[in-house]
Amino acid sequence: MAKNTTSDDLRTELKSLADTLEEVLSSSTDKSKAELDKLRSKAEGLLKDSRERLGETGEKIAHHSKEIASRADDYVHDKPWTGVGIGAAIGVVIGVLLARR
Repeated sequence: MAKNTTSDDLRTELKSLADTLEEVLSSSTDKSKAELDKLRSKAEGLLKDSRERLGETGEKIAHHSKEIASRADDYVHDKPWTGVGIGAAIGVVIGVLLARR
């Protein structure tokens, strides 16, 4: 659930950033310098926030991936024959799929 919320929040932020940038680009001749400066600062703020959130999300994904890899490593060390069986089964499935080509 938290993963979906983070994803939705990032999607909303990026859409807002894109909309603001589009507004800046499309109306640069129609607006006064003060309005353009306001839009530009808003876009810069959104960009900074988005970069920070994307960085945090990337770090969370990297940490989660390392944790999963560690668990898989522990599992294979605890039950090596099960790991061999799973590897062989995956190999057979991939072999069958490649043979169908």
